[in-house]
Amino acid sequence: MASLKVGNVGEYLREQRRSAQLSLRQLAEAAGVSNPYLSQIERGLRKPSADILQQLAKALRISAETLYVQAGMLDARERGELEVPAAILTDPSINERQKQVLIQIYESFRKENAAAGESRAAGDVDAAEAEAEAEAKAEAGSREGSAAVREETGP
Repeated sequence: MASLKVGNVGEYLREQRRSAQLSLRQLAEAAGVSNPYLSQIERGLRKPSADILQQLAKALRISAETLYVQAGMLDARERGELEVPAAILTDPSINERQKQVLIQIYESFRKENAAAGESRAAGDVDAAEAEAEAEAKAEAGSREGSAAVREETGP
């Protein structure tokens, strides 16, 4: 059977499975897929559905979104947003509760920074509007001053 060029999701799954120290059979059982089907996914012969990727991610305790990016189902520009949570989820040195807390903290920082960025952007607009208004007033004042000088000195 020829390779379908389904991206590097199969290679990535194999790396994650080996990192988790799971056999192909163990991962297939944990994810609820057949052993031959999982083998075909890892070898790039089959393209898994989003549901299958989600089952595999859950069994591997990694982010399903990361698998979606690897499979080309999710836009890669969102990858940066996914890499930190994925790294946290794959870290074997911390427990599940610690992983969830770290992800929640990370997400709260991202939301806080996004809100601050919006405030700064709105502040930039307000500052630009205020500057434009000040320039208009200065120009109007300059015109009034010029008119007053012409009246005093004559045409």
